[in-house]
Amino acid sequence: MFKVPSEPNDGMQKQGSETDIDEGLYSRQLYVLGHEAMKHLQTSSVLVSGLRGLGVEIAKNIILGGVKAVTLHDQGTAQWADLSSQFYLREEDIGKNRAEVSQPRLAELNSYVPVTTYTGALVEDFLSGFQVVVLTNTPLEHQLQVGEFCHSHGIKLVVADTRGLFGQLFCDFGEEMILTDSNGEQPLSAMVSMVTKDSPGVVTCLDEARHGFESGDFVSFTEVQGMNELNGTCPIEIKVLGPYTFSICDTSSFSEYIRGGIVSQVKVPKKISFKSLLASLAEPDFVITDFAKYSRAGQLHIGFQALHHFCAQHGRSPRPHNEEDAAELMAFAQRVNAQALPALQQDSLDEDLIRKLSYVAAGDLAPINAFIGGLAAQEVLKACSGKFMPIMQWLYFDALECLPEDKEALTEDKCLPCQNRYDGQVAVFGSALQEKLGRQKYFLVGAGAIGCELLKNFAMIGLGCGEDGAITVTDMDTIEKSNLNRQFLFRPWDVTKLKSDTAAAAVHQINPYIQVLSHPNRVEPDTEHIYDDSFFQNLDGIANALDNVDTRLYMDRRCVYYRKPLLESGTLGTKGNVQVVIPFLTESYSSSQDPPEKSIPICTLKNFPNAIEHTLQWARDEFEGLFKQPAENVNQYLTDSKFVERALCLAGTQPLEMLEAVQRSLLLQRPETWADCVTWAYHHWHTQYSNNIRQLLHNFPPDQLTSSGALFWSGPKRCPHPLIFDVNNPLHLDYVMAAANLFAQTYGLMGSQDRAAVAVLLQSVHIPEFIPKSGVKIHVSDQELQNASASVDDSRLQELRAMLPSPEKLRGFKMYPINFEKDDNTNFHMDFIVAASNLRAENSNIPPADRHKSKLIAGKIIPAIATTTAAIVGLVCLELYKVVQGHQQLESYKNSFMNLALPFFSLSEPLAPPRHQYYNQEWTLWDRFEVRGLQPNGEEMTLRQFLDYFKKEHKLEITMLSQGISMLYSFFMPATKLRERLDQPMTEIVSHMSKRKLGHHLRALILELCCNDESGEDVEVPYVQYTFR
Repeated sequence: MFKVPSEPNDGMQKQGSETDIDEGLYSRQLYVLGHEAMKHLQTSSVLVSGLRGLGVEIAKNIILGGVKAVTLHDQGTAQWADLSSQFYLREEDIGKNRAEVSQPRLAELNSYVPVTTYTGALVEDFLSGFQVVVLTNTPLEHQLQVGEFCHSHGIKLVVADTRGLFGQLFCDFGEEMILTDSNGEQPLSAMVSMVTKDSPGVVTCLDEARHGFESGDFVSFTEVQGMNELNGTCPIEIKVLGPYTFSICDTSSFSEYIRGGIVSQVKVPKKISFKSLLASLAEPDFVITDFAKYSRAGQLHIGFQALHHFCAQHGRSPRPHNEEDAAELMAFAQRVNAQALPALQQDSLDEDLIRKLSYVAAGDLAPINAFIGGLAAQEVLKACSGKFMPIMQWLYFDALECLPEDKEALTEDKCLPCQNRYDGQVAVFGSALQEKLGRQKYFLVGAGAIGCELLKNFAMIGLGCGEDGAITVTDMDTIEKSNLNRQFLFRPWDVTKLKSDTAAAAVHQINPYIQVLSHPNRVEPDTEHIYDDSFFQNLDGIANALDNVDTRLYMDRRCVYYRKPLLESGTLGTKGNVQVVIPFLTESYSSSQDPPEKSIPICTLKNFPNAIEHTLQWARDEFEGLFKQPAENVNQYLTDSKFVERALCLAGTQPLEMLEAVQRSLLLQRPETWADCVTWAYHHWHTQYSNNIRQLLHNFPPDQLTSSGALFWSGPKRCPHPLIFDVNNPLHLDYVMAAANLFAQTYGLMGSQDRAAVAVLLQSVHIPEFIPKSGVKIHVSDQELQNASASVDDSRLQELRAMLPSPEKLRGFKMYPINFEKDDNTNFHMDFIVAASNLRAENSNIPPADRHKSKLIAGKIIPAIATTTAAIVGLVCLELYKVVQGHQQLESYKNSFMNLALPFFSLSEPLAPPRHQYYNQEWTLWDRFEVRGLQPNGEEMTLRQFLDYFKKEHKLEITMLSQGISMLYSFFMPATKLRERLDQPMTEIVSHMSKRKLGHHLRALILELCCNDESGEDVEVPYVQYTFR
């Protein structure tokens, strides 16, 4: 079988110079940050001071991110309270230095990042060796000393702090930070249709799509005909006038605009300035995390200063839920507020807020540390790279909705430390919730990036860690090298192992009491015998950690059916979202969906590409059409006697296309040797990049006009040119090498990597001269394509059928379909895509894409970074606290969206489920009719009895009844079929219609109804749960 020799590459050995980027490891993060930003990270040394739960979270994320080096600083020893959120401390580490214990465990995360420890004082000589300093759990007095030194010496500073359900973050990146890209979005481009000669000139874009620019953006122009002065100028600042128009500079002295042009957004670096910690403490600027709590930032700015005064005076935090300490903190806050500058001074302090800060300040919660730690680590990456807008300069966060809805539920005696690993959490929520968390049974669907973070948080908060508790995690994927950059429970030696098993074993190291059952299954209808009624009914809740919408929708339907809470989340680069689904209280995930992605028209892909995305999609279609579908069709032809019959039943020209493809694969193009494969690839190159283009230009010459007198090749249609094969052009040879190797692989032939030998071979291959044909129809639009009547000559089909060799003559022969795999650099898949796409781009003068960008688009890669995942999962687990406590008020819950690049946060109350009504009966998606199919006499209900039941019990006449895609009954059903069906048991009809027996695991069916009320009006009603066992 075809195999390219390769070195094992599942490790993370150091290689090359400092700035070599291991694309195999950093692949998904590179799509977030880009190569330039990553190179800046690799020259930055970072100090993380304070290795409690928050410090270890920040250190984990920046080590995964790939900075030059990290030093861990801590002079303290591990206490019981640290174990509630410091996931690299064990019970046997109590009394040992936190930094020293954590170092080997953090160093394992990324072998490219040296991790060292330091346990001395933060003296100036030591600090001067770092580009970024991060302070956590540091007294304000020390923060100010370090802050002044860093500000005056050009060292960037991040201060992060968490106190129970509160978090604080501060950034000072100096007086002159260069920001290269404020949002990380791909630069926009649009096609120009008009530019006026005016002051200022007005640009109008083609009305295919809105330009998307904003006033203040900078743009550049290319390919403008007539007004050549615009091409290649320095970036021009614009002012947006409308969705298709914007103004630029003075164009009144420029030449007349004729046609064409592409306008592209240009990212222009800008300087931003930060105040020092001392100056900013007195006159703060805030980034708001929750606009419903707009005024809290100023209150908490005072509150946190008061807390530092309290800790400095007492050498401890306020005692949990202690009234005396709360009163004293309030007095400190009053004094701080009285001395504050007018810009900060609060008219009146929110006493309830300050008291709650006092009640929970001694707490240490893993989810809050995950959220603030994810944000703080992203700020470190911004400081190192100049990519994305930093937090200017303070951020405060609270999650007080997590406290019991019953305000009297918590008292000091319920929150006392017990010298165990959950003390930091008991200080906030009391011991009763801790016991309840331990008893929970949860189903985690997915063990990728979000799954790993969820398992870590579950272990820290004690979910499923008690006697009756358990977490079931399922994921059918195995670990790949690119996962290691953010799926932090996995190590290089775990590559190729199952994610679910490896994650379960790793999280057991974090908390040995966690009960995790790992499965390698998909969740889908085919596994409902595993995840059946009893499995779901036994659960307390479900957490999704998925990467696709279809499985999310499936799990959502299961949660609605079994009426179980669902915690849903997802990330895309620096963006992330959380949705909480609570039975009877909120809408479900399926209630609202994003609009579908805009697809590229077929004719654009086939004949008129104008962007690299078009040529890459075309190359992916080529890959499937050359190396996968033909082999699959041949194998079906050889093994399935009904294949030809089925092919002939297909619509339009499909039967002809399919039989011709089988004929090509078995007769016309079947290779015997490697040389045959090279010849095929060479011929195919000429077909695609020369002959087809010449035929297109024969049909539509460069100067062709449309019926309205406009140039045919204008606007989005770029006039192409044929290519001439050049064996010395690396791209041309790349194509032949990749195509020939893949073609050989589909026939089980040995390939070759000898480019020189292939170049020699090509000299002896004759390419017949191509003459464009008349009468060839090329469709200009998808509408024209749809309207074209596809008639197939039956005699041609019969002729083809007769020419195909009989499967008996080919006994033992089979082909090898190739499934596209983007992450293996030795398999020629991406080599083919890059070459095929860039050659097609060259045909149409579209700028080519490098391998990195091609892989992103063709591989439909989801950009990902550890910081976003950590922060999002922190928010998920704050919702989990509420779910486990059984919060009943909609306003207690929060759905979240954030974009760490901007930075932007939106936390909002979930929507209630839409309400419907029939007669006086109100219902939502959580309601249903529950019908017991088994009658008292032991016999099952018939269709007639089912219809009568609804008439009698609910005054509803059923007009249509379906199960899945099977129609069981309708008012327009033929009378003979209806008579036959009316007296059959319901399950018998379902089995007959679906042509399969009902599984033993099934206890009930989901039936959908269309009904009329007594007045004959159509009414919307819930679904039916029909229990038959």
